[in-house]
Amino acid sequence: MVNSDKTIAVVVVNYNSNNYLRICIDSLINQSDPADRIVVIDNNSDDGSADSIEDKYPQVRLVREKTNIGFAAANNRAMELVGDCDWIALINPDATVNTDLIALLRASISDHPDVQMFSCRLLDSENQELLDGTGDQLHVSGIAWRRDHGASVQRSRDYAETIFAPCAAAALYKIDWVRRVGGFDEAYFCYNEDTDLAFRMRLIGASCLHLDHITVNHVGSGISGSDSDFTVYHGHRNLVWTYFKNMPTSMFWWYLPQHLLLNIASIAYYTFKGRPGIILRAKWDAILGLPRVIRQRAAVQRNRTVSNRTLRSAMVTSPLAPYLRNNA
Repeated sequence: MVNSDKTIAVVVVNYNSNNYLRICIDSLINQSDPADRIVVIDNNSDDGSADSIEDKYPQVRLVREKTNIGFAAANNRAMELVGDCDWIALINPDATVNTDLIALLRASISDHPDVQMFSCRLLDSENQELLDGTGDQLHVSGIAWRRDHGASVQRSRDYAETIFAPCAAAALYKIDWVRRVGGFDEAYFCYNEDTDLAFRMRLIGASCLHLDHITVNHVGSGISGSDSDFTVYHGHRNLVWTYFKNMPTSMFWWYLPQHLLLNIASIAYYTFKGRPGIILRAKWDAILGLPRVIRQRAAVQRNRTVSNRTLRSAMVTSPLAPYLRNNA
């Protein structure tokens, strides 16, 4: 282990990712500046993907869970195993990275010592002419989306610019700050858990930079499906919890009409698409979970150190943005 403040553990959470996982690990192994740890948490896959890692990559620590505990819980488990590292890089199994990823991340840590989260430029592996995203934006109504998703690769961002949150498909977090806010919320299982984590970190003063010069190829919901019932359910349930848990009180009440409108619009949209069951179940289960979320809210808000103005400046405020997906 290198004695520095830039030790990086890479974590990949796997669930039935087939050949994606092997390709991902190959790209992580062949780094010009190797990571200090590589950990794969396998959520009880039954497609043999974890077996290929155990047989071929002795330098990778493979942890097999007995059940699918979800993306959020798996990353928390991983953080327990890499306590000797300063940073944790999350890479999805359906992502591949360039050989200079770790070297560039270490350089960014040095260049921006006051930053606790970093976002990477995601390219669409299925269509090399398109971006998969340049960090996650959060609207004051509570919905988050991947900025520049589907935009031309010709679109560029500044070398390093602020963004609300990194997309956890390829993200770097300072571990001690993640621990200060209690890690990922395991009740989320997956989807929107990265926005929730970033929100809680921002409430205690963390910042996030998007690094447009660091590119990662990403299939994008290559395992769960971009608009599957699974994705719709978890994404739309969890965004309600994120709003109720994290939005400061005065902002909570001020933007609550927009939050309610967003949820009504989502129900109307999926009902029109012939899928009322999944969206109604997501919202009903979100309501059922609110007592737990409100208990969490008390601690989250008690620990807040930033002003409403600072927090609002990191969000998208245009009332139409959630419906137009403004990528400005």
